[in-house]
Amino acid sequence: MFDSYLHPRVKPALNRMVAVLDRPSVSADGLTMFGFAIGVLALPFLALQWYGAALAAIVLNRLFDGLDGALARRRGLSDAGGFLDIALDFLFYALVPFGFILADPLQNGLAGAWLLFAFIGTGSSFLAFAAVAQKHELDNPGYAHKSFYYLGGLTEGTETIALFALSCLFPGAFVWLAWVFGALCWMTTLTRVWSGYQTLKRLS
Repeated sequence: MFDSYLHPRVKPALNRMVAVLDRPSVSADGLTMFGFAIGVLALPFLALQWYGAALAAIVLNRLFDGLDGALARRRGLSDAGGFLDIALDFLFYALVPFGFILADPLQNGLAGAWLLFAFIGTGSSFLAFAAVAQKHELDNPGYAHKSFYYLGGLTEGTETIALFALSCLFPGAFVWLAWVFGALCWMTTLTRVWSGYQTLKRLS
């Protein structure tokens, strides 16, 4: 919901930061994989209930996710890089709820499973439409900086990271945060499926 608003406002700062990193030994794909490696650390940190360390790993992961895109736009977007970025993003989004489940399976297990279930809905609707949109060469002016069709919704990346941050800051509230956010994810999924179906039906 807030991604299209925040991206153009954050982009200038990312461009200034990536100008320092733009050297032959640094690649956009390398930043993607390095950022993912940092993000993976959130899983053991959450399992150990080291919530401050987990939050730091999450924030750094998102920073590198912004930097890799900025460097890619500076040098030229590639399909391979776009694929790597989105694949690792979705893996990262899944490992955070799993980390909370590991931290306290009895308390967080059901709510964490509900959140993962909801992420499957948002992720599958997002990627399925992007694949077909590419076939029809649909324009997406709201997210022109993306290497694939970026289908918006009520729960996007900004809202998801806000959920993760709040859960790390207030781990005792994870259960109700997961239930509420999962419900919002399903609202996003339903609207994406309906609007995506109607859009593609008009093209057929």
